[in-house]
Amino acid sequence: MIDINGTTVEVLDEHPMSELPAEGHLMTVTVTIPPRNPGTPAHRHSGPVYGYMLEGEMIFELEGDPPVVMRPGDTIWEPGGDRIHYQAANPGDTVAKFVVVMACKAGEEMLTFVEPAELEARKHLRHSGPVVDPRAVEA
Repeated sequence: MIDINGTTVEVLDEHPMSELPAEGHLMTVTVTIPPRNPGTPAHRHSGPVYGYMLEGEMIFELEGDPPVVMRPGDTIWEPGGDRIHYQAANPGDTVAKFVVVMACKAGEEMLTFVEPAELEARKHLRHSGPVVDPRAVEA
């Protein structure tokens, strides 16, 4: 944590700049998922996605990683490109809301859905473990 004249700066997460596309644009959005909602179907992003949970809970799952419970104050990171984002589901009884900054490649959509045939062909890359609750592990 850095303190500058009483203003504090705390690093929550960081990643190398090599992930950013050479050309394109940045997009900042808020995403709101209703209670007990599976969220957006399996998809991918053209560039990296950085986010921050504002309220509620979300089950976040990227290809190859176990699904994780995210809560307010947690950070979200997706490398973009070929890696599939399987779920951003709201398991709770209240709205889940997060903000994300996406680096979109020039000429490519920010989000593209994955076809069922591709999901089937890549099912061996999906993590088979249970949902991880990092805060339960810390306790």
